[in-house]
Amino acid sequence: MTRAEEFEQLRALLFSISYRLLGSVGEAEDAVQETWLRYQASPTPPTSTRAFLSAIVTRISIDMLRSARFRREQYVGQWLPEPLLADPYEDPARSAELADSLSMAALLLLERLSPLERAVFVLREVFGFSFPEVASAVGRSEAACRQLAVRARRHMDAGRPRFDADRREREQLAAHFFDALREGNVESLRDLLAADVHMVGDGGGKAPQWAGGIAGAPNVARVLASIYPRFVQIEGTVEPHDVNGQPGAIFRDRDNKVLTTWTLDILDGRIQTIHAVINPDKLGHLGPVADAWTVIREASQARQRTEPLEAPAAL
Repeated sequence: MTRAEEFEQLRALLFSISYRLLGSVGEAEDAVQETWLRYQASPTPPTSTRAFLSAIVTRISIDMLRSARFRREQYVGQWLPEPLLADPYEDPARSAELADSLSMAALLLLERLSPLERAVFVLREVFGFSFPEVASAVGRSEAACRQLAVRARRHMDAGRPRFDADRREREQLAAHFFDALREGNVESLRDLLAADVHMVGDGGGKAPQWAGGIAGAPNVARVLASIYPRFVQIEGTVEPHDVNGQPGAIFRDRDNKVLTTWTLDILDGRIQTIHAVINPDKLGHLGPVADAWTVIREASQARQRTEPLEAPAAL
């Protein structure tokens, strides 16, 4: 088997590791490409190609994460990970860990860890690497990695998001939610939302977003019920789709361009959080991106033709 063939067999694993470290599809793809270049240039074949390539992509991702953390401190508004529609890596033995670690809530929790803690946690707890492999990947002793793992696990357990285990129930609730959204039924929407539900948008200063988010079932239901009719008037469409392993949707304009993605965190039969990514820089990997400001302006004008508009709302 050639090096290129070996690399292609492991590409999905390498991307999945890097995405969980960086929360960015584009940066993870860059890290994987740099890993290939370094592997191609290495003079001797490794004993374990999987361990060798995983170590390289981890080190590259750690360096990228350290740089990204400063940029995220300067980020305009709420930072959310780039939406991922499907994880390319599958491992039936670790399906639960892989799914849990992919959610928006889990990735936001990982942001609280140091780059080394994050790397150790992802390699050990999510992908099941041995401590010798983890130590080699991050350039620390096994003892140090065990301490990093304990600290990371403690932080993650303290704020670990919980979701309804039954996937079918989550999908049914999400279907009811989008039905109520299409109908503009405020009461039905309220019944599906947790009392302290929070709706968070990431526009990155480049698209409309909710300043500080919207909290509470009455407020969120009212905003949701006002959004969809405007969206329909300008021929927008909502495509239910899993996003980061959770029920969600892709919103598209009349030209089928991506406007935003929504992800629903569901627990105890209620929607706890709605994460909306509308920053165009984070949507390009999903296809052509809509101009959100134009869509909002058209929606506002459409509503003004039928009734007075109190204030524009972001999607």
